[in-house]
Amino acid sequence: MTASTTLFVQLLTPEGERVEHPDYAIDLSADELRGLYRDMVLARRVDTEGVTLQRQGELGLWPSLLGQEAAQVGSARALRDEDYAFPSYREHGVALCRDVDPLNLLALFRGVNNGAWDPDERNFHLYTLVIGSQALHATGYAMGVAKDGAKDGAESAVMAYFGDGATSQGDVSEAFNFAAVYDAPIVFFCQNNQFAISESNERQTRVPIHQRAQGFGFPGVRVDGNDVLACLAVTRSALERARRGEGPTLVEAFTYRMGAHTTSDDPTRYRDAAEVAEWEAKDPILRLRTHLVGEGFADEAFFTAVEAEGEALARRVREGVRAMPDPGPMAMFEHIYADGHALVAEERDEFAAYRATFAFAEEGVR
Repeated sequence: MTASTTLFVQLLTPEGERVEHPDYAIDLSADELRGLYRDMVLARRVDTEGVTLQRQGELGLWPSLLGQEAAQVGSARALRDEDYAFPSYREHGVALCRDVDPLNLLALFRGVNNGAWDPDERNFHLYTLVIGSQALHATGYAMGVAKDGAKDGAESAVMAYFGDGATSQGDVSEAFNFAAVYDAPIVFFCQNNQFAISESNERQTRVPIHQRAQGFGFPGVRVDGNDVLACLAVTRSALERARRGEGPTLVEAFTYRMGAHTTSDDPTRYRDAAEVAEWEAKDPILRLRTHLVGEGFADEAFFTAVEAEGEALARRVREGVRAMPDPGPMAMFEHIYADGHALVAEERDEFAAYRATFAFAEEGVR
């Protein structure tokens, strides 16, 4: 399944040319376009730092978003403050757009905490590492919004993020069905980066992913996932539809994972170098930069300032991660339940007794 044979909504070509679509009009100011560019650059810089820190032994794992910046930033900027997003584990760009401190993202993969941001404060749920389960969580939340209203009384919608591999999970199909039957105000946003770890789309599905929505009774649309303007316009339209009470929409952002699935993966074992090079030419940041320059919306001083901001953010992240204390072995039993739990307490005591049998288990040694 290649881009040349795939039809999707596109508003900005890989060459940076602005085009129109009859169903998804969007008119952004120069300031808004520059803001989208900044968002993508900062997301990529944090992501690059995450990969580097893992290679240096500072993180246990890191799932890179490289190549998916437009899908994440475009969809995230379509959200209103009162909307609620349920991510998987790769939505670093969405997290930044929801004002989540990137140090909390990296702390999760360092094993220091389980996320640490307040989902209710940012309307951005904690990362979900179980593939596809967040689609059910998001659907249940959306059903609650439809029944009881949003927490602040405003009309709101819910967004569930997942990858193409998650669509093979039963949880996602169940979420589709419940959302359709109950007209839940939810947008299912699938970042189809074409590889579920090492399995290509051809081994996952016989039809384009967005067409699956038809079988459940709601619309699906495929968008150029490397086009931040198209991702913004399509997602904004789907969210507005949800807020009007017209039910769910499946948005398939057709993009490409430029890096590894995670830092434990070697994509050279299952991907063709020529294919990777083809998608490098469709880089989402480069195409928006080309458009900004061509239209006279940004000069070299702007790009230099954004790059400097990214470097400053990366420095803060790097220094913050290295300053994080290593949690002790007993920390895994903390913050599991708000009010404690007898079984967790029993497991903690058993583990403490087991550690006490080792010679190194004296006070202060981990």
